[in-house]
Amino acid sequence: MSYAAQHLKETAEIVAKLNPADCEKCVAELRATRERGGRLFILGVGGSAANASHAVNDFRKIAGLECYAPTDNVSELTARTNDEGWASVFVEWLRGSRLTLKDTLLILSVGGGNLEKNVSPNLVLALQFAKQVGARVIGIVGKDGGYTATVADACVIVPTVNPNNVTPHSEAFQAVVWHLFVSHPDLKVNQTKWESTR
Repeated sequence: MSYAAQHLKETAEIVAKLNPADCEKCVAELRATRERGGRLFILGVGGSAANASHAVNDFRKIAGLECYAPTDNVSELTARTNDEGWASVFVEWLRGSRLTLKDTLLILSVGGGNLEKNVSPNLVLALQFAKQVGARVIGIVGKDGGYTATVADACVIVPTVNPNNVTPHSEAFQAVVWHLFVSHPDLKVNQTKWESTR
């Protein structure tokens, strides 16, 4: 079997194993956030940061949610990293944004954060702060043992079908799942361009 065939086979396996109930639970959290006038903050690192930027656009434009990603402001991100350290960049950004119990964090991550292994400590500290202020937490992650999955109010786990491809599959399926969210009739409020030109 060629690598392309293997990768596509694994992709199909993941689709078959994703839990629709977890997706519906996340959509319900997002709708409740919008209904109570809360904001959505999307946090991700690396490829997940790029996904966060794209997702902010979709949640604002399609789902009518006030939405932000701290990684969209490279000046603040690098200043905080330089002055305070990498681990605290998200939590301090959230403090500056006056995170409240009306708001929700969406974590896009392969592992979901792990302080003991020093993996994405910035996500862990942000999640701890969110829980402290009473904000809701949802996630799309590739590991059920990471910090996000253990504390989230709703979380979609991208199933591992090949341990050598956890990162590419997790980051690819973040996009699949958040597009499911914004397309969901319980969340979508604005038509997308190509569908509106039929």
